[in-house]
Order: sequence, then structure tokens, then C-alpha cells
Amino acid sequence: MNIRKAKIDDFDTIYEIINDASIAYKGHIPADRWKEPYMTKDELKHELNEGVVFYCFEENGEILGVMGIQDVLDVKLIRHAYVRTNRRNEGIGTQLLRYLTDNQGKLILIGTWKAATWAIDFYLKNGFKLVSEEEKNVLLRKYWNIPDRQVETSVVLVNREM
Repeated sequence: MNIRKAKIDDFDTIYEIINDASIAYKGHIPADRWKEPYMTKDELKHELNEGVVFYCFEENGEILGVMGIQDVLDVKLIRHAYVRTNRRNEGIGTQLLRYLTDNQGKLILIGTWKAATWAIDFYLKNGFKLVSEEEKNVLLRKYWNIPDRQVETSVVLVNREM
């Protein structure tokens, strides 16, 4: 197994993994926030153009998980963390998260859906802490470019005291 920075050639695989793994949200997140595909190719290109750098967890030449990191102002955001549905609960997400968060000098923030309790539990288990509703609203508006409806239905986790 190997974790590496994504290459241009990985675009279609990243797109596939995001849309495979995001099916877990269907029926959990608000219906008005769900769409198929969950992330279009144009949206993925936009994220890359906005500075999200993806890393890939690879085993025997196959990418099994992806996770992005983005420098925004004075923090780093973990973005779009997904593991292939058939390879969940094998520690792939944990390895990617540790790889991207170890030895970072900046505060690290993660936003996810309030209803994605499995994702929240994953980040809590890996040392992140939920911020208050008030802090969440401020952080999501400062560091993310998302609709108000998504702000209402999301949480933010942080890796250390702010």
C-alpha cells in the first residue's frame, strides 16, 4: 500500500470513488442537498482549480481511497474524503487522514453533514473535536464557499483548540 499525491491521470478514478462512496449519504442528508452524481466532473474540476490537492491510497496499483487538503487563509481544510464502498472499515481513511494531518503547522478543519454520523464518529475517533453551532456558522462562512442550506445542515470539526 502507498499514499501519494494524485496525478492528472487519476481524475476519472477520483470522480468514480467520490460518487461510489457518497452513496452512503443518500437518504441521510437532506433530500434537497442530494443529487446524482453527487459530484459532477465540472464540480471536481472546480475544486481542483480552487486549490484542493488530492492524495490517493493505493494498493496493488488500484486507488482505494482519496482525500483532499486545501490551504485557505490561515487554516487547512480536509476536503472530499472517500473510500470505495467495498473497502470501508479497513483503516484506509485513517491512514489518509493521518498522512495529511501529521506535522501540519496550521489549524485543520473538516466540514461534513450533520446527518453523516458515521463520518463525524470517524473524525472524533481520530482526535478531532466538534465546534459549537455558533463557531460552525462562522467557520463555514469564512473558509468554505457553500450555500446557506449546506451551512445549516453541516458540522465542523477541528484538530486542536482554536
